[in-house]
Amino acid sequence: MKSLDNILAVVMGGGEGSRLYPLTKERAKPAVPIAGKYRLIDIPISNCINSGVFKIAVLTQYNSVSLHRHISQTYFFDAFHTGWVQIWAAEQTWAAGNTDKGQSWYTGTADAVRKQINEIKSARVPFVLVLAGDHLYRMDYSKMAKFHWEKNADVTVAVQPVSREDAPRLGILKRDHDERIVRFAEKPKEPSLLEQMVSRKESERPFFGSMGIYLFNTEVLFEMLEKNNKEDFGRDIIPQCVEEKQVYGYEYNGFWADVGTIRAFYDINLEIASKNPPFSLIDEGWPIYTHPRYLPGSQIEECKMNGVLIAEGCWIQESDIRDSIIGLRSQIRAGTKIRRSIIMGADYYGFFRRGDEDDQGLVLGIGKDCDIEGAIIDKNSSIGPKTTIRPFPRGVDKDEDLYVVRDGIVVIPKGTRLPSETRIAPD
Repeated sequence: MKSLDNILAVVMGGGEGSRLYPLTKERAKPAVPIAGKYRLIDIPISNCINSGVFKIAVLTQYNSVSLHRHISQTYFFDAFHTGWVQIWAAEQTWAAGNTDKGQSWYTGTADAVRKQINEIKSARVPFVLVLAGDHLYRMDYSKMAKFHWEKNADVTVAVQPVSREDAPRLGILKRDHDERIVRFAEKPKEPSLLEQMVSRKESERPFFGSMGIYLFNTEVLFEMLEKNNKEDFGRDIIPQCVEEKQVYGYEYNGFWADVGTIRAFYDINLEIASKNPPFSLIDEGWPIYTHPRYLPGSQIEECKMNGVLIAEGCWIQESDIRDSIIGLRSQIRAGTKIRRSIIMGADYYGFFRRGDEDDQGLVLGIGKDCDIEGAIIDKNSSIGPKTTIRPFPRGVDKDEDLYVVRDGIVVIPKGTRLPSETRIAPD
């Protein structure tokens, strides 16, 4: 019974992702590209495979076509392997716990799992590992499972030490001397409440914050989901479990980041491209898997670069690029300067190197003599020659026809065509 083969991983991939708009305008949040060549969904699935958890279900709902395509083309095992990666899409069904004849979509993380109880039952596993699809980290889930079994827990929550400064914006769990969670507080701000939630006295990070990673005994999961209609694990189910069940906190001290906002997404990408990244993509013992592509090595001609992460299949000519991510199949033409920006690249080549122009004089990628700073340029965009982009002050949000500003970061949506000599900058 206590085996990794008896764990089903359920990855939450169906959220609307409104805080990552417009990157989620045409794709699900877990399908958003990260670090030049990966997608966010690759992180939890890779962690599962590297941990030895091979039964994986991804729950999807909004803008799910590209996410389905990526998963189906990337994650499949041979006929001699017992594992699988399945897509469990939101559907109208007579699912367990539905009071509306199964006519509604997922309304939260717990509701999504509740509506897939029949599928979980068909997997016939005694343990269910619930994961988020938009976090960046490396974790060996087998160690968490061992902790769960040693404690004879009903539920185990992965927790990370949190500073006093960060505690008011997180779900905080108080852990006792036996590592059992005895209390939960959602974003505690009152000083008196904060003092009551301290788990690690005399520490710079005295609190434990929930990482949104939960390991349930399957029978306990079914019981908690079927006894009420609560919608969210972090806000509803886990606090109730703390009151009624044996809930333990598994401490994780490695790097972990929630990339659910444009600012967080932008910052972590640039950190990955830095000299000493907090999250390294290079780990031979714990690789991040993604869709295999047969692309040539990137060709770089007479460029100046520093702190740049470049994916495969790019052509970059006589450009000056600093502190940036350059994604798959990026084409950047002569005279261009790029600073602290994320260029996501393209899904296809189109007009590659030949200089062929469309009816508006544009080519796929970045045109000549552009000056780009503080921007995210989504895939398949055409940026006209002599375009200038500058960041706005932090906190500024704008929605224009050809671009969006979120927290001062300029985002060019997927497939946008910016005319030549476009200027996007604060007044």
